Amino acid sequence: MAASEPTGPDAGALFPLAPPAQGQGAGWAKLAAAVEAQVPPGEVETIYVFRPIKREGKELGTAVVTRKASDGRLRIYTAKYMLIVRGKERGQSKIEVAEVALSPAEVLARVMQATVDRGGDTEPPVELGPSAWYEGGGHSG
Repeated sequence: MAASEPTGPDAGALFPLAPPAQGQGAGWAKLAAAVEAQVPPGEVETIYVFRPIKREGKELGTAVVTRKASDGRLRIYTAKYMLIVRGKERGQSKIEVAEVALSPAEVLARVMQATVDRGGDTEPPVELGPSAWYEGGGHSG
């Protein structure tokens, strides 16, 4: 006796798709392109990505991007995206990139930890190298 065939959007899929790696996916690719417009990829020191939040058909992601300043301190940028993942407007996004500080690296480390502590998030941001978003000096996504 033959088993009934599955129906619906996952019909035929044996395993659900694995989520993309931290800092990867459609929203992050759009954000990386926006950051690239302000910070040449070759000057990016570190990218800190926070776990994206998904709610009400939207995905919200935040990253902190650092770039060496001429005096050895770090120029710090916040980069945020909002990507619509469900509904008629699916794929539309809003991106914001702003330079927010000039800081010694050790101060940035304390601020990143304090952000996690205040926000109640159990996961600290993931620290990525520039190659996570950029390869060969250009945007890879």
